Amino acid sequence: MDDAGVALAADCIGARSAPLRILIVSDAWIPQVNGVVRTLSIVVDHLRAGGDTVEVIGPDRFVNLPMPGYAEIRLAVAPGRKLRRLVEAFAPDVVHIATEGPLGWAMRALCRRRGWPFTTAFHTRFPEYLHARTRIPVAWSWAVMRRFHEAGAGTFAATRSLRDDLAARGFTKVRAWTRGVDLVRFRPEPRDPWEGLPRPVFLYAGRVAVEKNIEAFLALDLPGTKVVVGDGPAREGLRKRFPDAHFTGYRDNGSLARSYAGADVFVFPSRTDTFGLVLLEALASGTPVAAFPVTGPLDVITDPRVGALDDDLRAACLRALDCDRAACRTHAEAWSWEACAAQFRATLVPIR
Repeated sequence: MDDAGVALAADCIGARSAPLRILIVSDAWIPQVNGVVRTLSIVVDHLRAGGDTVEVIGPDRFVNLPMPGYAEIRLAVAPGRKLRRLVEAFAPDVVHIATEGPLGWAMRALCRRRGWPFTTAFHTRFPEYLHARTRIPVAWSWAVMRRFHEAGAGTFAATRSLRDDLAARGFTKVRAWTRGVDLVRFRPEPRDPWEGLPRPVFLYAGRVAVEKNIEAFLALDLPGTKVVVGDGPAREGLRKRFPDAHFTGYRDNGSLARSYAGADVFVFPSRTDTFGLVLLEALASGTPVAAFPVTGPLDVITDPRVGALDDDLRAACLRALDCDRAACRTHAEAWSWEACAAQFRATLVPIR
């Protein structure tokens, strides 16, 4: 976290106002498993613990259909009327729209009709994701994204490089909202020994989907073993193409934490993520990171002792083997979910 982010988060923790009724509308919500859901669920827990009343409206409350090509993600169908009833019943003090899907657009329209200010968050580079899947020109998608977010009172973005990028693309209301890591759950011990797998172990953990660029990792000529923890629509195809890699499927709780801690290097091949919570989870587990020098890694891997960034991902992987595991843990300790939740709350905009 940069110095300005640390100072702002600290100020937010010490500046809590009277309890709020906070409405969060998100197309990404439980039981989906991804960084957006994990961030929101943890922040909601912190807000409720502090005395706020928080309502999350997700696609689970509506008739929904699987997203084409990604069945794990459900999209609400024609949510407008029911959404209005749910919002009226809750009577929020503030509204935050987390995503740009059907629910996000429906809530945006409702707020505009009522003259309510609202905030949004930029979690995902959908223009690049859509281009990877459908070849839709990124310029078209960026225009739609800008139209969505600029209608609000502020767009939350996790890192300085992402905020700079959004500003360069014409976003005028970008605000800082940092991230955190569970330092109790993710720790250097205990470690998965990865018995039977040749060392060093290079680990990827997260969704197994085309936009994560996992092929760039699996195609590398590296010593030891490549391990992929997670599930998603690209898993079976990658498993067949790269039979020498070790695919574990989805892991959670202590099993996931031990997976991080037991690896020698955590490899983050994505070029399109806006942050990458897995970076902090790996570092908290004492495992150095290898990644491309792009948004997310550039903002998290700011100390050469905790990872290596290089456009040559193989070179980054090999350099990361020499990083300091103790320094990785210390670096992660600067990132707090308490600060993340406090900053989120302080940046919301009242509707009355």
